Amino acid sequence: MSSSTHFYTLASAGAALPRQPLHLAVGMFDGVHLGHRAVLGAAGEAARADGGGAAVLTFSPHPSRLFKPAAPVRLIQGDEEKARLFMQLGLSAVISQPFDTVFAAVTAEHFLPLLRQHLPGLVALYVGENFRFGQGRRGDVALLERSGATIGVRVNSASRVSYRGEPISSSRIRACLEAGELAEANVMLGAPYVAAGPVLPGRQLGRTIGFPTLNLAWTPDLSPRYGVYAVRVSGSKSPLPLPGVANYGVRPTVESAATVPVLETHLLGACPFTAGDGIKVEWLRFLRPEQKFANLDELRGQIARDCQAAAVPS
Repeated sequence: MSSSTHFYTLASAGAALPRQPLHLAVGMFDGVHLGHRAVLGAAGEAARADGGGAAVLTFSPHPSRLFKPAAPVRLIQGDEEKARLFMQLGLSAVISQPFDTVFAAVTAEHFLPLLRQHLPGLVALYVGENFRFGQGRRGDVALLERSGATIGVRVNSASRVSYRGEPISSSRIRACLEAGELAEANVMLGAPYVAAGPVLPGRQLGRTIGFPTLNLAWTPDLSPRYGVYAVRVSGSKSPLPLPGVANYGVRPTVESAATVPVLETHLLGACPFTAGDGIKVEWLRFLRPEQKFANLDELRGQIARDCQAAAVPS
């Protein structure tokens, strides 16, 4: 597998992947955090060692959408952003299998044989030590190992990675993002939290008060805490990240009835981006909560202080 490919079913992946030893990491991997990277890295290293290919199997949507539709798990990133991170880590194929009623009904005993049926080159599976699978989440690593021994697939489980004495988990990172604890979240993610998308035409209000902004077309499943953040921005017009300050929220000073949050970013230097450009905003530090000001002069003064705070290295 010489280039990264994103497949949207096991069947399509099996039909297209070359017949060579396949090392497959399996999991939801929401956030692609340090614990996930240990699993993915093991698959990649083994594939390089035997000249095979490394792929990842994940699921979309999250199972909670099927089992708890009224209160599903809010995800750290969307499918395409997750796939981009997989490919950055050297996984040459990404398989996003639909998690529907048919797939949910696959028993734990039939899970690995089903993977082998669709992916005949499968020689090894890589999961986290707490991986659960199959109908009713009955399957665990021990069952995988027994099943693998029967059909000739090695099973490798990675120990959980800890931070500050507690295991890193997607739910722990979600809680940090909702609390504005960006520094903590970024350590556990192993990379800055990211918002990406095209720049939208704005109302030019920021320009009128001396702080032009880039408004991003970005609607995350999990909303981080409303507030002001130190960020850096990159895109095709500036591959090197540019420092900036971003506000994420409903802009109470200028939008009295707004309910849909917006991400607005002001670059601390010259801005090469215009409407329609694709950009990536990396969130570095939480500076302060979003607040309502009495007038635009107060807002202008606070933005100036935010820019000074964002310019100071952490």
